[in-house]
Amino acid sequence: MLDGPHADTKEQFAGYFTIDVPDLDQAIAWAARCPSAQCGSIESRPTRPDGGS
Repeated sequence: MLDGPHADTKEQFAGYFTIDVPDLDQAIAWAARCPSAQCGSIESRPTRPDGGS
C-alpha cells in the first residue's frame, strides 16, 4: 500500500534561508553558524541573481 506519489524517507525539511554573499567560502561560513548544523546537515546552492530559470 502506498501513501502517495512521494518517496518514503526519514528526512525532515526544516526550512530555507536566502543570503547574499560574495562567494562560496562566505556561504559555508554562514552555514556553519546555523544552529541545525550541529546536529544535522546544511545544503548550500547558488542562485541566479536575475531569478531566471
